Amino acid sequence: MSAKKRLRAVFAGKDLLTDAADCWTYGYDNSRQQALPQAVCFAHDVDQIVELVRICREFHLPLVTRGRGTGTTGATVPLRGGIVLSMERYRNRLDIDPANRLAHISPGFTNQELQLAAAKHGFFWPPDPTSAAVSTIGGNLAYNSAGPRAVKYGTPRDNTLGLRAVTGAAERLKTGSATTKGVVGYDLTRLLIGSEGTLAIITEATLKLTPLAESKRTLQAVYRDIHSAAQAVSRIMAQPATPCALEFMDGTAIEMVRSFSDLGLAADAGALLMIEVDGPAAGIDALAAQVSAAADGDGCLQVDVATTDEDVARLWRTRKALSPALRNVAPKKINEDVVVPVSRIPELIGGLEALSKKFAVTIVNFGHAGNGNIHVNLLVDPDDAAQMAAAGPCLDAVFDLVLSLDGSLSGEHGIGWVKRDFVDRELDATSLHLMTAIKRQFDPDNILNPGVGFPQSADS
Repeated sequence: MSAKKRLRAVFAGKDLLTDAADCWTYGYDNSRQQALPQAVCFAHDVDQIVELVRICREFHLPLVTRGRGTGTTGATVPLRGGIVLSMERYRNRLDIDPANRLAHISPGFTNQELQLAAAKHGFFWPPDPTSAAVSTIGGNLAYNSAGPRAVKYGTPRDNTLGLRAVTGAAERLKTGSATTKGVVGYDLTRLLIGSEGTLAIITEATLKLTPLAESKRTLQAVYRDIHSAAQAVSRIMAQPATPCALEFMDGTAIEMVRSFSDLGLAADAGALLMIEVDGPAAGIDALAAQVSAAADGDGCLQVDVATTDEDVARLWRTRKALSPALRNVAPKKINEDVVVPVSRIPELIGGLEALSKKFAVTIVNFGHAGNGNIHVNLLVDPDDAAQMAAAGPCLDAVFDLVLSLDGSLSGEHGIGWVKRDFVDRELDATSLHLMTAIKRQFDPDNILNPGVGFPQSADS
């Protein structure tokens, strides 16, 4: 029996796409890469996934698992053909367990759907990527996608207790437990999270929930230059009142937004920080004052504390206007999400300014400053030959700079296809050897997202 007939026996009606025009829609993500899969399957239960993996092993077909395609590194793009497994219809379970502060959830639900369900019981799940309204829980786990709240509450790895999954050998796997303590065996839960669909297909997750804070305060601090802001980040993170969000924008980002809307910022504003603190209502003003005092210092032009919902919206307007402005100015920009120790942010920013001048490439920096996760944007025009010629060497130099500061090439976007050839700069040969061996144990025929996450030299 052909592979197509086998697939049709498992996925009926609209749960199987084979026409190229239909499949094309599921061959891309937010990396702007695109490739045509041979078929797209929509799973509803674990039995279908087990059988699909068996079919792919038998016919040597690559199997790429996809949520909603919001990733930025090409990890869900079927560049080697094969089958795309869409998990958007895999929505069997969303149970909130308030007594144990848990959620049991299928991978097809969006982050926002989980947050709304948890909020009814007074809880939230800390990971809050920008794409929360549309990105799936399965995708959040596959990439270890975090967001602003990670500075205080951690990433998916810190907020997931257990998983159910299917390996590349078509074996069902249960990891972790429903308890916050447990040291039996290796931590396979944290191994699968962030593995970008290369080890197993996640079919259910047990997530650790956190009680919603009683109160929140929003602050905006404006600085003369980026170096003053970077020093302020170090001061804020060195004191006991940890913010639940600490975002920053450099001067280039401010000017870009200023050209599209009236921000009401001082003309000499060279950087800004958006800060949020949360906690008990009785102590929230004291927390805000403590963080405000740390934000103030050399080069600080002003610190505003929002007192109303309207004030909060006004203070966040600058940050929220940045992404649309970037899309207008440089729709083909190169966006990297590097991360360095917080204390080394000033060195990173100084180095990026030097690289911008050296390669004559405009670099816009913003991101999650509280944990050193900086979104470095190279604004290049594909129609400008000189800019495109400089982009590669400039990006090379950016990564060298990050690694020289004890940083990492990716804080939350992942590796996918677009960064795979840089991985061996960060990981040594022994680590890569162990990782490829782990990959072979989980996926002996290398059908799960083959090529993703590993440099070409280590591609199993």
